[in-house]
Amino acid sequence: MSQPEQSWKRVHDKLQQVLQQYQSLQKDHDRLQKELKEHKLRDAAQAKQIGELENKVAALRMATGQLTDEDKKDLEKRLHQYIREIDRCIAMLSE
Repeated sequence: MSQPEQSWKRVHDKLQQVLQQYQSLQKDHDRLQKELKEHKLRDAAQAKQIGELENKVAALRMATGQLTDEDKKDLEKRLHQYIREIDRCIAMLSE
């Protein structure tokens, strides 16, 4: 084989290696993207569950009368937010 042919063969072989590495990395990337999506979905579900449980705990504290001063302030704040939201909805309906 002549010198130029050997050089081209080496370049071709290196190019094949790079393409194989690229394909392997692409598969890893796809797998990691899928895992990331699954983790985000699980995280969102857990965050929702945490919020629901916090609401239940607050409701139980209120029902049993075991509210701290901070809990009372939070409850008042929430109630005022709900009232404002209701007033806003009523105003929109009356237009």
